[in-house]
Amino acid sequence: MNNRVPMTVQGEKALRAELDRLKTVDRPRVIQDIADAREHGDLKENAEYHAAREQQGFIEGRIQELESKLSSCQVIDVTAIPHSGKVIFGTTVTIINVDTDEEVSYQIVGDDEADIKVKKISVNSPIARGLIGKEEGDLVAITTPGGTTEYEIGQVQHI
Repeated sequence: MNNRVPMTVQGEKALRAELDRLKTVDRPRVIQDIADAREHGDLKENAEYHAAREQQGFIEGRIQELESKLSSCQVIDVTAIPHSGKVIFGTTVTIINVDTDEEVSYQIVGDDEADIKVKKISVNSPIARGLIGKEEGDLVAITTPGGTTEYEIGQVQHI
């Protein structure tokens, strides 16, 4: 069984940067905060100590989560894949609404990288699932919670 999770090069870099910051900046800071709070005496009634311990728990949990994701990711560099006009993971796709001629571009990325505000959609989203495997010029009917809409694939870019 393949448990590899697809991720773009940029997505992997962002997770590695966050992991590095947590280990080298945030973890030592919270350890120092705990030590400082211990010096204030009675730990039962020390709000600073309890807040620092809670923060430490969040940091350690996030470190474990990031290490797990990075160990199971498959980094796909779409710029190294020859352009074929076919929609694949990592490509940026321009689609045109057949009814309104409205044009929009999305990059198809992994679940952890998805951010609709910057036009990055998850490979598991209804739009991406409808586009994967199609080619430039194809008409695609995509069913979303808002209904079914027909799009034409205008351009597929490997950027």
